[in-house]
Amino acid sequence: MTQKLVIIGNGMAPGRMLEELLEKAPGLYDVTIFNAEPRVNYDRIMLSPVLSGEKDYADIIIHDEGWYAYHGITLHKGARVTRIDRAAKTVTAANGVTAAYDKLVIATGSAPVILPVPGADLPGVVAYRDLDDVLRMLEIAKQGGRAVVIGGGLLGLEAAYGLRRRGMAVSVVHLMPTIMERQLDPAAAYLLEKALTERDISILTQANTKAILGQGKAEGVALADGRVLPADLVVMAVGIRPSARLAKEAGLTVNRGVVVDDGMRTSDPAIFALGECAEHRGQCYGLVAPLYESAKVLADRLSGGQGEYQGSVTSTKLKVTGVNLFSAGDFADGPGREEVVLRDAAAGVYKRLVLNENRIIGAVMYGDVADGPWYFDMLKRGLDVSHLRDTLIFGQAVQGALAGGCGVQAPGAAVAALADDAEICGCNGISKGRIVAAITAKGLTTLAEVRAHTKASASCGSCTGLVEQVMALTLGEAYRPAAVEAVCGCTDLGHDDVRRLIRAKGLKSIPEVMQELEWKTSCGCAKCRPALNYYLVCEYPDDYADDYQSRFVNERLHANIQKDGTYSVVPRMWGGVTSAHELRAIADVVDKFAIPMVKVTGGQRIDLLGIVKEDLPAVWADLGKAGFVSGQAYAKGLRTVKTCVGSQWCRFGTQDSTGLGIRLEKFMWGSWTPAKVKLAVSGCPRNCAESTCKDIGIICVESGYEIHFAGAAGLEIKGTEILGTVKTEDEALEHVVALTQMYREQARYLERIYKWAKRIGTETIRAQIMDDAEKRQGYFERFVFSQAFAQVDPWSERVSGKDKHEFKPMAVIAEAAE
Repeated sequence: MTQKLVIIGNGMAPGRMLEELLEKAPGLYDVTIFNAEPRVNYDRIMLSPVLSGEKDYADIIIHDEGWYAYHGITLHKGARVTRIDRAAKTVTAANGVTAAYDKLVIATGSAPVILPVPGADLPGVVAYRDLDDVLRMLEIAKQGGRAVVIGGGLLGLEAAYGLRRRGMAVSVVHLMPTIMERQLDPAAAYLLEKALTERDISILTQANTKAILGQGKAEGVALADGRVLPADLVVMAVGIRPSARLAKEAGLTVNRGVVVDDGMRTSDPAIFALGECAEHRGQCYGLVAPLYESAKVLADRLSGGQGEYQGSVTSTKLKVTGVNLFSAGDFADGPGREEVVLRDAAAGVYKRLVLNENRIIGAVMYGDVADGPWYFDMLKRGLDVSHLRDTLIFGQAVQGALAGGCGVQAPGAAVAALADDAEICGCNGISKGRIVAAITAKGLTTLAEVRAHTKASASCGSCTGLVEQVMALTLGEAYRPAAVEAVCGCTDLGHDDVRRLIRAKGLKSIPEVMQELEWKTSCGCAKCRPALNYYLVCEYPDDYADDYQSRFVNERLHANIQKDGTYSVVPRMWGGVTSAHELRAIADVVDKFAIPMVKVTGGQRIDLLGIVKEDLPAVWADLGKAGFVSGQAYAKGLRTVKTCVGSQWCRFGTQDSTGLGIRLEKFMWGSWTPAKVKLAVSGCPRNCAESTCKDIGIICVESGYEIHFAGAAGLEIKGTEILGTVKTEDEALEHVVALTQMYREQARYLERIYKWAKRIGTETIRAQIMDDAEKRQGYFERFVFSQAFAQVDPWSERVSGKDKHEFKPMAVIAEAAE
């Protein structure tokens, strides 16, 4: 007979419990979930990457709407439970919904601690616990300004990093002498503070918050020592406490949290507690790994098993890109304990193991954390390490080499030595044995399949290498990792990995990229340097100085080199429109420099061919006096916007195609892209501007503007795909710009739009640009932001996008090209 299972809370722990339960006993329960948040289940440990901009909310959803529907689960979103009636076995939510249960799981999580100081209730003071908190922070961060984070623990530092990435000036106020004092010893904390300071995050330790200052909103933080820190945003990250009020009001046994036994059962046999609200053997856990371990036990109990939770040993990693940190167990000083320490100041490496009776009881590592899983496995298993004592600190590779009598460890030996219950993926609590079992049972052969079926490496991705080693160990010769075409001979990394690592590690210069990603050459080559320069320009438009020496010669000189060694110069003509003044200026330059050939291009401009290199600065100087800027006919960027005369002159024209083309070109010129980009605007379906073979094209129709993309008319001939139709010129501009920015952020260097679209799928592009207004707006605003720092013309005073009047915020888009 089907029983009624009600779950209060829809966090990661009950989500994992349900996955286990549905696998063990499908159909045993009719499941109803009450979720206080107005959304589905998501990965809370990935909130920090959402805050920093490295992930979107859609990327961290664990169970979407379809998952609940498929399993027949009733999910009440935005329904906070206010009462448990144990006698009637019902729960009631604030919205009036009541549900009966045979078994009840309380998974109400925890609440952030808010310091009881004056001003703590001012607008602009935000806790850091859920997605709503992140959204509030992002809204304030849009305005820039200053943020003060109160609390230098794990969450506080991740919040500080995310807000800094969003452009805010950030200070961290921490009461204790060192940051993350619960997870790090003073030596590791020092290295971490140094790394954060290098990321422009100010750290104030031994700083006690006295009050939040402000009139109507937060404006500053007053410290007990008299200092005042200006603040537009104040983030409280000083700790959490279990949300046990509901259980206490229902008469259940509650200490700090809801007290449970080894089967996760409360003082009421029909009620269980799970997650951060539960207290087991006097311990409340706030990290995900122990919550997943207890979730597995509860799923077993609910399906009729006798599983027992014995408590957990936890490990910690900090989600700050470019910072490698690991800690586990108890590493405090104490009687009978000894420590083993290794420091490498030049490499920024610090390792410390704490031993008791020849067993590892604690480990803290900074800089080099590759051996963290190995130490953690031995710690959890309580292994005697006396036979490894002299070389233990040097890591597993040394042990393998010594055991084998040589200096080389066999590939995969580190993972092979791990027990089946050794944790591989800390974010999702996935063991080596579980991965092996899934690979074997389901015939998995790719990393994507392993992620889909086990969630291993599906969150922060730091364990990807370990997962791939497990796959190689399990599949043997049958394992075929996805082939990656290297950027060039200087590296084994492909374009996608290089771009991902630049973002993940916060690399901001070509030398830094080459050092951190272990380039095989000292300075790179003509193939990789332009690619790295583009990726850095795109990732950090406001913080990276475009390296012209890493551009192709045509881009450096703003001219196309010809087969005889001379150059051609193409001044920009907006939308192909010119004037007598401009034509006279061109004629004067042709006469002055004896330019042998003048030609009208296919992009409706005039090309001056046969110019010697020495004359290029003077040619551009004279053209600049007449108001010309570079047409960038050489560029990996916007080349031309071809137009017809449209409704202004043509009897068939439906819209002002010339005006729109000029507006687009003025809005987008100077924007570097992975490969050349050509646009066209045709005033009617007769398509005189040939919009249907361009990278992006617009066909003006009676009802508005039909946007096309992914055409080609070069080595490959390809008609465009239709993106969609919009009604107004403003909408057309917004959609085209957003599409261009999406391409800039995702394409590989030298990959044309049509190849990029084929690789990621045209439907994916349509979904983000046509259907998702928020994503489209984000792309558009990032393009506008990057244009404010564009460097476009080295020959004249008009070099900075900051001086280009056509770049203005979205609020005045209609006037942007005037």
